[in-house]
Order: sequence, then C-alpha cells, then structure tokens
Amino acid sequence: MNSPKTIATINFKGGVGKTTVTWCLGDVISSFSDSKVLLFDLDAQMSLTQAISLNEDGYSLEARFQKWYENSIERKKTIFDALDQFARPAQHFDFPVGFDFIYQLTDRLHFVPSVEDLYWMELEVFDRDAVKDFIRRLLGKVTNTPKLPSYDYVLFDCPPSFTLLSYSVLSCCDLILIPVNPDYFASKGTNLILNSLKMRIEPFPLPKIGVFMNKSKTWGGSPTKETSFYMREVSRVCDNASKTENIRAEFLDSWIPERVGVKRAITSGGVPGELVDPFKNLWNEVVRYLA
Repeated sequence: MNSPKTIATINFKGGVGKTTVTWCLGDVISSFSDSKVLLFDLDAQMSLTQAISLNEDGYSLEARFQKWYENSIERKKTIFDALDQFARPAQHFDFPVGFDFIYQLTDRLHFVPSVEDLYWMELEVFDRDAVKDFIRRLLGKVTNTPKLPSYDYVLFDCPPSFTLLSYSVLSCCDLILIPVNPDYFASKGTNLILNSLKMRIEPFPLPKIGVFMNKSKTWGGSPTKETSFYMREVSRVCDNASKTENIRAEFLDSWIPERVGVKRAITSGGVPGELVDPFKNLWNEVVRYLA
C-alpha cells in the first residue's frame, strides 16, 4: 500500500478557524473526488469531535456516533489509549486498529475523535523521546491493516498549543497548513509561528509549510484593501523565511472568505455551497504544492 499524504493544520493563536478548515477540506476532498480521507482530532478541547457528535448530514448522531464513541472509550480503543500503550517502556506497540478506533462518517471520510484524556498531554506527562515516533508508527498500522481502506490523505486538527502530540505529528507530516486572519497578528504572528516550528521540530527536517488567509473580508467578491494589505505582509514574511531561515514556507494565493455559514459547516453536515469553490481552489493549490 502507498502511504497517504499527511497534512497538519496548526496555529498557536485560537479562533483562526483551523478546526473548521480541517473539516471543510476533508469534506470537499471526499465529496468531490475519489480520494479517501482520514481526519484526526488531536485537540484536548475536542472542538471537532463535539461538533461532529451534534450533527452529521443534518441528523443527530446521538444514537449512532455517541454509542460508537462510548464503546470506543469502554474498550480502550481511543487515540489516548494507543498513545499510552506506545509510550510504555520496553513494550511492543501491539494496538490493533480497525473501525472500533476509526469512525466512518461517509464512505470516503473517516474520523479518529479526540478524548478528554488528551488533556494530560498538555501537561507533558509523557516523555518527549518516548512519544516522537507515535504518529509515524500509528499511521503505519493504519496503512498496513487489510480491513481498512487505503487512505489518500490524512488531515490532523492540531491543538493551539505545542504539545508532545503536536511534535509527533509535525515531525512526520508532509505539509503544515497554517490559516491566518487579516489582522495585526497575521504578519507578526506568522513569523513567530515559523521560527517556533523550526526550533521545536529540530532535529527532524521541517516539512513544507503553506500559509493562507482565512476569514477574509471581501467587497464585491474580492478581498478588501485591508485584507489585501495583510496578504502582502504575510507573503513577505514567508518569502523572507524561505530565503534567510531555510524554512520552506509559501503563502498560498487561495483565500477563504468570512461567512457566517462556515461556522455551521460541521454541525450542518457539510461545506456551505458558496464556500465549496474557495475550498476547492485551496485544495488544488495544496495538491500542487505537495507534488
């Protein structure tokens, strides 16, 4: 089996829309192509997991997802249980993965939910060296399990803080995707994020990084002058990082407009119609960048 392309969505500032972006990309990829997508919610705040548990395809999941989720916890088949077993000293990583670990949202969109126990990761109870290869090894199990599909893409919704689990993801992913908003933090914060990622992921090589403008304010179907200003500023920061810091960072041309509907994208079952094309454009650019 071929290994899937892996993409981690991250930003150390809350409220930029990374969880919604992760969901919308997964939904667009799986809905408008033959690609199979696996989503991971790795945030102890469980935003993606809670949103999916409220509603899927317009119907309450209380009878379906919630029952599956409770069984997963009871049988110790959660992401935390996998991590806990992996990190135990001198123990073989014998954690079978199947559809008791992975939830099937649709035929082509599958999901590994978060659990409250991931909060302990934020306290760094686990040893850094014991955790660093966890995601790499877990994906190897997913890829080599005959009963699971061959996923084309794996998308990770990472926590807003840099945890050991973030380190495990970012040290092996193909692309780091960073959504930024058109405000003062966009330019100043992007530089901080890029340098922080380089410092924290070493000695692993830093993956490609794609930065794009999310929640773009528009006028007449185009970004406002203010949004365009911040786009140029963030693009300049990425260019400078590539030239002087040896960071492969690219500011993507695609942008996602600010819409009230996008906030309901997860709980309403899919990407709002007027945002399908912007997310398709973003995804097509990501694919080209990954090639």
